[in-house]
Amino acid sequence: MTRGTTNTNRLRRVDRWIAYRAEFAKAPEPVVVDLGFGASGVTSFELWSRLAKVRSDARIIGFEIDAGRVEFARTQLAEVHAGRTAFDPAMRVEFARGGFEVPLPGGERATVIRAFNVLRQYDESEVGDAWARMRDRLAPGGLLVEGTCDELGRVCSWVDLSPDGPERFTVSLRLTGLEVPSVVAERLPKALIHRNVPGERVHAWLSALDDAWRKTSVFSPYGQRQRWVATIRTVREEGWPVLGGASRWRLGEVTVPWESVAPQGAETLNRG
Repeated sequence: MTRGTTNTNRLRRVDRWIAYRAEFAKAPEPVVVDLGFGASGVTSFELWSRLAKVRSDARIIGFEIDAGRVEFARTQLAEVHAGRTAFDPAMRVEFARGGFEVPLPGGERATVIRAFNVLRQYDESEVGDAWARMRDRLAPGGLLVEGTCDELGRVCSWVDLSPDGPERFTVSLRLTGLEVPSVVAERLPKALIHRNVPGERVHAWLSALDDAWRKTSVFSPYGQRQRWVATIRTVREEGWPVLGGASRWRLGEVTVPWESVAPQGAETLNRG
């Protein structure tokens, strides 16, 4: 039911995305779910540490379907609260057993659900139902962030969804040493990873990024960050509806509306 590792600092890119989102920052009492936190509670501890810089009242609840992982994370949390780690002993984190149903106590609903690397072992046909179950657990105006990253968190992509359905698709890359943006193809969310073929929108998007990356090689002497910003400006000028501005692009990010990459003929993965 569970697999993989939980590497320190692996989810830093998506964490800073969540901290930036108004859905989190402006919520009355933010409750953030770390769904499928993994073999260790460290990703939940790191999530609280990053989000607390924006909202010190944020509360994190980590869920795993494996009872042994929950108990181990609780043991780690006791060490944190005792002041025997580098984490803040006052952090507001708890752990419980659960899956896509997100069983928050008392029928509470989540401000944000971060579900990273949890759908990899599922079939694409199961994604729509998993999304629907998680979206149903969001508070009005809430945010579900579902995606995938490599083991070191250098190559990431995710879909963010409102209670109504998918809204945006983001690629976030470590620019140092980047050869081509399409390196993210192996780390696309389950909804898209099998759609990176000619005729599909996500394939056209990654191809456009690669083409623009090659065109902007003249910016290489100024650094990879400047080259990436030039790449994003190029695809925007070519007609792609890029969201956000240079402050996000400099982080190695680029975001487009979900409709720009949505799978062909997959109604259960699209709006509604």
